[in-house]
Amino acid sequence: MTEIKTRILVVDGSTVSRQILSRILKEEMTDIEVDNCETGAEALQKIQEKDYNLITTALMLPDVDGLALCRDIRASNSHKYTPVIVVSGDADERLLQEGFKSGVTDYFDKSFGYKAFGDFIKSFIQRNSNIVGHVLFIEDSKTAAAVICKILEKHGLKVTHTDSAETAINMLEIQHNNDDIPDPFDLVITDFYLKGELTGGDLLYAIRARFHYSQQELPVLVITSNDDQKTQVEVFHAGGNDFVTKPIIEEVIMARIRLLLLIRHQFEALKKQAESMRWIASTDSLTGVRSKRYLVDNGEEFIQNSANQPVWAMLIDIDFFKNINDTLGHITGDHVLAELGTKLNQTFPNDMVVRFGGEEFSVLILNQTQEEALQKAETLRQDIKKLKTANIELTISIGLASMQDHPDSNLTQILALADKALYYSKENGRNRVSINLSDGIKLSPLHKN
Repeated sequence: MTEIKTRILVVDGSTVSRQILSRILKEEMTDIEVDNCETGAEALQKIQEKDYNLITTALMLPDVDGLALCRDIRASNSHKYTPVIVVSGDADERLLQEGFKSGVTDYFDKSFGYKAFGDFIKSFIQRNSNIVGHVLFIEDSKTAAAVICKILEKHGLKVTHTDSAETAINMLEIQHNNDDIPDPFDLVITDFYLKGELTGGDLLYAIRARFHYSQQELPVLVITSNDDQKTQVEVFHAGGNDFVTKPIIEEVIMARIRLLLLIRHQFEALKKQAESMRWIASTDSLTGVRSKRYLVDNGEEFIQNSANQPVWAMLIDIDFFKNINDTLGHITGDHVLAELGTKLNQTFPNDMVVRFGGEEFSVLILNQTQEEALQKAETLRQDIKKLKTANIELTISIGLASMQDHPDSNLTQILALADKALYYSKENGRNRVSINLSDGIKLSPLHKN
C-alpha cells in the first residue's frame, strides 16, 4: 500500500491569515503541499486544476459566504467528497445549524491559536488519511463490473478485475507465496453469488482458512443482492468484513471501502512498528550490531543451514581495551566500540555481526572458503589499525573456527572453538589472527605487520 502526498487548499480573505495558516501547516506536517487563495471564485478554479485532499475556508470571504463555497465544492465532480474545514473566530448560529447541510466536515475556532490549528489539521488527517489501495474485484456481471470499476478508479483506487473466484484464488496464492510482491492487494471486493463453480463464499473461505489472511491483513467487502438477515449472517460467518447491497450507491460503497482501507493501513502501520521494535530489541544500541540475545535466538539455525555452508565463527577482541577506559575514560571507550561496530557492519553486510560482550564481538560468516575467511580477518585487522579513533592506535585479536572443520558442532561449541583461537592470538602477542582447524590451532599464514 502506498500513500500519496497530502494536498491542502487554504481559502482566506486575509493575506496575513493565509500566510500564517500555510506556514503553520508546512512546519507541523511532512510530505504535504499547500496552496492558498483569497476568494471563493479562485478556490473553485483551483479545484478544477488540481486534486486536493483537504480544503480549509474562512466563514466570510470577499466574494462569497464560506458555506456557499462549501456547497459549490460539494456540487463539483472532482471534490464532492473532499473534507472541508471552516476556520473562523466567530462561529455563529447559522454555521452550527447549516454547516452540516452545506457539507462542512469540521470547524476550527481561531481563538485557540495558530499552533492549535496545526495540531488540529494533523490530527484530522491522521483520522481521515487519504489512502490509495490496490483492489481485487470479482464480479461476473459485465454491466455491474463496469459501473463499480468506474467508481473505484474515479476515487484513485487501482483495480484488478476478474469474473471468477478461481482466478482470484490463483492471484491471491501468488501473493501469499511471495512476500516481495511489488503491488499486493489491499482489499478484496467480491459478489457473493458468482456463476462459476466456486462462489464468493468459497473465495472467502480460501482467504481466511487456506491463506490465513486475517480481516485486518486483507479486508473483504461483499456485494450481495439480498439484504436479509440470513445472508448477512452468512457473509460474516464466511469471513467478510462488511457488505453492500445492489444496486450500488456510490456514497455508501466508498464509505465502506474507505473504512476497510483504513483498517488495512493501520494493520500495516502496526506491523512496521512491531518489526521496528523487534529490530530495536535485537540490536546493540551503542554499536549498531546485533545483540547477544539475537545470536542466542538465531545463531543455531544460521550455522546449521546448508545454504550457508561453510559457516565460519569469528571472535574479535579489542587489545588492551581496559587501558583505554582507565586512561581516557569510558566515553572514549564507547566511541571506540561504536566505531568498531560500524566497521564490522560495513565489512560483513550479509553475515551475522554480534556484540558478544564488553569489547568482544562475534561474526558468523557464511559461504567462505578457509582462504577467504582468513583474508577477510586479516583485512579487518589491518583496517582497524588505520582507524585512529580518538587518536588511539587500536589493534584487535581474532579467532576463527569453521563448521567445515568441526561439522558436528552446535552454536556454543563452534563459538568456544573460535574463542580458543582468539586466546591463542593473544598468547602470541595480540594483533594476530588464529584459526582452529581440525588438527589444532595455528596462526594465520597471511599475517603481515
